[in-house]
Amino acid sequence: MAIIYFWGAAQEVTGSCHLIESASFGKILLDCGMHQGGNSIERIGDKGFPFNPASIGAVILSHAHLDHSGMLPKLVHDGFTGPIYCTSETAELLVVMLKDSVSIYMGDLARENRRLARKGKPLVEPEYSEEDVMQVLTQCEPQSYNKGFTVADKATVCLHDAGHILGSAIVELSFEERGEQKKLVFSGDLGNKSAVLMKDPSILTKADIVLMESTYGDRNHKSIDNTVSELKTILRNTEERGGNIMIPAFAVGRTQEILFYLGQLHQEGLLDNWQVILDSPMAIEVTRVYDHWFSALDRDEIEQASPHAQSILKDFIPRLFLSVTPDESMMINKMKKGALIIAGSGMCTGGRIRHHFKQRIWDARNSIIFCGYQANGTLGRLLVDGLQHLKLFGDDYVVKAQIETLGGFSAHAGQSELIEWVAHFENSPKVVLVHGEPRAQEALAQKLWTDKNIRAVIPSLGQSLVF
Repeated sequence: MAIIYFWGAAQEVTGSCHLIESASFGKILLDCGMHQGGNSIERIGDKGFPFNPASIGAVILSHAHLDHSGMLPKLVHDGFTGPIYCTSETAELLVVMLKDSVSIYMGDLARENRRLARKGKPLVEPEYSEEDVMQVLTQCEPQSYNKGFTVADKATVCLHDAGHILGSAIVELSFEERGEQKKLVFSGDLGNKSAVLMKDPSILTKADIVLMESTYGDRNHKSIDNTVSELKTILRNTEERGGNIMIPAFAVGRTQEILFYLGQLHQEGLLDNWQVILDSPMAIEVTRVYDHWFSALDRDEIEQASPHAQSILKDFIPRLFLSVTPDESMMINKMKKGALIIAGSGMCTGGRIRHHFKQRIWDARNSIIFCGYQANGTLGRLLVDGLQHLKLFGDDYVVKAQIETLGGFSAHAGQSELIEWVAHFENSPKVVLVHGEPRAQEALAQKLWTDKNIRAVIPSLGQSLVF
């Protein structure tokens, strides 16, 4: 028999981590993600893994977002020595993501230890280091889409395009156990079919068990046309108030989609009075990776809107300002109006966006646009839910900026798309919902049953499931 242990993203959206154990292949880990919320020290924690990292034979990584990959350096630090299988695009993105993550972690750790030293308290030891990040990259074994590869004597994996971000994959694990063939499919994060840069998620039809994400299991996204129309309205209203716009954006996926649509508004002349600023060294580097893999994006969609585009950074918005250094970022503070600032992090848990909030969140002329999912416990979620006062860098601020949300830019499939995707499986596999909050999962499970007669299981953290 095979057993799945749910060690993350179980009735929560972040921290994806599922351990599969079988006598035929030992132990395989699907993702090794970091929780979101709090500072990096709190996210990484010091409790260790609920399993022995040295016992894991291989990791299969669905994509590069930190809530799926961010704990890989700690896994290696704690004894994991096996291969990390992922797509070639994901392997290239990991170089940027993990190096940035460890830099933030070390910075937070240094500040915390200075505080503890002043109080005469014991210092916090790092949970992993830059060397561990480099070791993770060494252990990566990049794979191509739709080409099976062997992970153990009786187990093979095939990665399929999930359409979520560059390199994102649906994992298809096939293995033999006691003379019987079994197949597990892990959706990873499924993409929004409206996303212009990504291809639609691949359709699979055979499985014994399906682990499916459920981030937006309780709702569908607004149409992209309505979303762009709302963005135009926000631009116009903020310009009339003489304000600026701040967009907290995920460096991988969301930033690139936003730049594309802003490029369309530029072509319409709607950005003539705006200076678009990408104030995120990581997002800039990630976008360069996207440009490297430009031919792998959905060229049909891109060519319809920008027939001659060969680069996101050069072709979408000619006047795009790339803010790399801290001095360049601080110079943005001098702009009193007309600045459209895209900065990380997407859930406002860190990064330069918090510095821009310090400069502008108290001014009612300004707007903050949230374009992606905001997990429980994050500053982004608190602001979307109506937070009126917050503390930043030791000072208190009243939230007066206009808080806006644009659902159509989401990189995740909505409820209808999730149902449509899982309904393609022909042999009534067991369906397990992961990577979602309980309310969204319950709504999706109910909808699956009433619309498709599909029963879905919702595991809790630490629960195991035999299949």
